[in-house]
Parts: sequence; C-alpha cells; structure tokens
Amino acid sequence: MNTQPHILVVDDHHDIREPLADYLGKNGYRATMAADAAAARRSLEGAAVDLVVLDIMMPGEDGLSLCRYLRETTQIPVILLTARTDDTERIVGLEMGADDYVTKPFNPRELLARIKSVLRRVHSLPPQRQPVDAAKVLFEGWTLDLARRQVIDAAGVAMPLSAAEFALLDAFLRHPRMVLSRDQLLDITQGREANVFDRSIDNQVSRLRKKIETDPKKPELIKTVRGGGYMFSGHVKRQGEAS
Repeated sequence: MNTQPHILVVDDHHDIREPLADYLGKNGYRATMAADAAAARRSLEGAAVDLVVLDIMMPGEDGLSLCRYLRETTQIPVILLTARTDDTERIVGLEMGADDYVTKPFNPRELLARIKSVLRRVHSLPPQRQPVDAAKVLFEGWTLDLARRQVIDAAGVAMPLSAAEFALLDAFLRHPRMVLSRDQLLDITQGREANVFDRSIDNQVSRLRKKIETDPKKPELIKTVRGGGYMFSGHVKRQGEAS
C-alpha cells in the first residue's frame, strides 16, 4: 500500500505542473497532474487525494469555482496558485475555504513547505465524531439546515448565517463536547495563513453566540475553555439518527 501523500496539481500550464509534479515526486510525495478543472474532477473521482494545488486562472471552469466545489463536497485541503499580486483573489479564495495560497512565480521549496504545513495541521485535527450525510442537524431546539446554510429556531423561524458563521457552527456540531483550539477552528473553517490572527475566531464566535445563545454574555452552548479554545456543549443529533 502506497503511504505517500497524494497531491493533485491542477494547472493549465505544462511548464508549471510537470516540473512541480516531478519536484514533489523527488521529495516523497505522489503527484497526479490535471490540465483543467474537468480533468481534476475525474482524478478526484478515481483516487484518494490528500491535497490539491490549484491554479486560479484556467480556461473553462476556473480554480475558484473548483475550490468552492471541493469545500462543499469534501474535506480535501486546497492551496491556490495565483499570478495576481493584489489581495482580491487571495481574499476570495480564502473565503471560499482555501487553506493557503502561493503567488506565481513561486519557489518550489516554499510551496513544499506550505504543503507540509497544511497537511500537518489537517492531520492534527480531532477525528470527526458525527456523520456528514445528513441534510439537517438538530441541537438544543435549533436546526441547522446544511443545504440552505441557515439555522432555524424552535418556532420555525429561519436565521441566515454568513459563510464564516455557517462554517464555524458546522465545525462545532461535527465535534461536540471536544475542545477546539483557535488554530484548529481556523483550519476547519477557512485554513490558516501567516497573517490571520486568533482574534478573528473570537469575533466569529461572538457573532455566532448572538444568534444561537439565549444570553450571549453567559453562553451555554459555545463555552470558552481557558487556555484551550472553545467547546460546543449541547446535544447534537443528525437527521435520521436515533435519540
């Protein structure tokens, strides 16, 4: 059995993807190449992939669209490649759930270091305790609708969630009664970049508490663990599960 991490390199420029795949192969990784999003989707269907290195600017379906699909359907980490030096694509990519990004032209050693860092963070996350195939998650009188990305109270009133709030609540409900550090929550919800501060998770938790806690100043569902992070303390049940 091949235990080498499997990296999918998606880039329409052969002079980037081929040398990169060769470099990864020489450094202990198994690399598969795809010239566009369609080929990448076929590769993802045919083999287990540990991480995707994904170019943003490609003909046909672009990398941001494929990144969105990956985040909605899988837990595979994504590192984006961008030729633009402004922050727009980087911010959009991170909001869509990319774990990191590298600007072209890049040093292969830097990209390799980022791949190792992302894989290390992903492997350090606690195991997921809840199945992922249910359409709705029930908790303490609330219902999280995964398809509509909204939370519904006991009276049936739906409350929309921002992308960050949804990702954070979904992370808590997948790991109930487990202490999650700020680093782990950043990894689960949006990936960690060097200039992202822990305080951003605190702000997201505060906003989420205002929506689901009876008294956000005295939270009963999302508990702060001193020196540790946060823990979701409520009872969680996936749709269709026995109580």
